[in-house]
Amino acid sequence: MLEQVALSRLLQLASPLLPVGAYSYSQGLEWAIEDGTVHDAATAERWISDVLDFYLCRFELPLLWRMRQAWDDSDDAALSEWNSLFCAGRETAEARAESLQMGYSLVRLLKDLEGFDDGVLQRLTSITPASFPLAYACAAGVWQIPAIASMQAYAWSWAENQASAAMKTIPLGQVAGQRMLLALGQHIATAVQAACELHDDQLCNFAPGLTLAGCRHETQYSRLFRS
Repeated sequence: MLEQVALSRLLQLASPLLPVGAYSYSQGLEWAIEDGTVHDAATAERWISDVLDFYLCRFELPLLWRMRQAWDDSDDAALSEWNSLFCAGRETAEARAESLQMGYSLVRLLKDLEGFDDGVLQRLTSITPASFPLAYACAAGVWQIPAIASMQAYAWSWAENQASAAMKTIPLGQVAGQRMLLALGQHIATAVQAACELHDDQLCNFAPGLTLAGCRHETQYSRLFRS
């Protein structure tokens, strides 16, 4: 069971008010809507669920898990290696820029918050460029949030942002958005558990549909989001 302070910190990390700019990215979903692949609540839920299964569960979440382990073990060499692998695995210019911008914003925020002493900040800023998962793993570690809980919150924040992008762009009503999140919420716990069980040689960012959506978004004429 989460201690009350750790729970508060977890909710803070998962909050849409966290000033890292997540709301400005759709991660290719906006192009899928423009293309007609996603056009209602059912197809939006299917798209988000597939990205969770084929990308987050097999690449981003397992790397977040490894970064958190490396942070807790004070293994900065491993931390740098996993951060570099994540950055290299962002296959489009917009996706890479998103990860680095959000990472930069979270690092800058942590510098201004209590509890992050010079030693912690020196460890974090010695690894450049800092991806968002790296900064997130650091914050969760310093705040002593259990690793599994922090991963579930990470995945939830991502799903909530995707649902919000769908609601704004398709558009969908609030009830449809909440129904989507209710279904995705049941899926997240299973995805996180699966991500934690992957071996290093099972990590995979191969999701060609997502990559193509990200590439085509870069030249999309009319758009609300930065990815």
